[in-house]
Amino acid sequence: QAQLVESGGGLVQPGGSLRLSCAASESIRNINAMRWYRQAPGKERELVATITSDGSTNYVDSVKGRFTISRDNAKNTVYLQMNSLKPEDTAVYYCFIVTNWGVVYWGQGTQVTVSS
Repeated sequence: QAQLVESGGGLVQPGGSLRLSCAASESIRNINAMRWYRQAPGKERELVATITSDGSTNYVDSVKGRFTISRDNAKNTVYLQMNSLKPEDTAVYYCFIVTNWGVVYWGQGTQVTVSS
C-alpha cells in the first residue's frame, strides 16, 4: 500500500535545528509538488513550504530564511531543514505529496516541540 513515512521530529531548544524527512513508497510515481504543513494546538493546519517538480520553492513568511525544503527524486523523499527554531514553530508537521494525476498523500505527522 502506498504510504509516506515521516521522521526527524523531537524536542529542541530555541535556536536549535531539526531535519524532517518524508519518504514515499516506491509505488508512488510521477510526483509533482511536495509540501510540508504544520498544525499547532488550537490552530488550523498551515502550509509551511512547497517544492515543485522543477525545484521551485515557496515558504510561509514566518519561516523564510530559517527553513529549507528539498527533495531527492531518486529516493522519493522530501526534507525540511529547520534552523533557528522558535517556540512558535511547535506543531505537528505533516508531509504532503500530489502526483501529476492529482492523487494526494499525507504523512502520519511528526511532533516538533521547541522549548527550553
